[in-house]
Amino acid sequence: MVLEEYVPARIQELCKSGEISRYRLSSLTGISQSALSDIVNGVNMPTLSTIEKICNAFGITISQFFAGSDELPDLSEEQKELLCLWNGLKLEERAIVKTFMESIKKKRED
Repeated sequence: MVLEEYVPARIQELCKSGEISRYRLSSLTGISQSALSDIVNGVNMPTLSTIEKICNAFGITISQFFAGSDELPDLSEEQKELLCLWNGLKLEERAIVKTFMESIKKKRED
């Protein structure tokens, strides 16, 4: 798949798996709805900084964005397993897990 097809398809895949609407993605990234629509519809290619904003909204790295959902670059098997579980969560569920993990870490440090 060429880059011009991959980027829109990957954004749509991430939105679907995270159950995030384009409106919500626009709010999370600060990218206008019309600009995001042009990217998803293949009218315009996003800049690297725009892709970075999208990655931040989904909590992934740029390398994970381009690796796709089936490939997990430079991770141990345990990290891959945890990331697969993480990727299956909605944004709200991720926030809960993150808060839980932070509380465990804080408790251990006290």
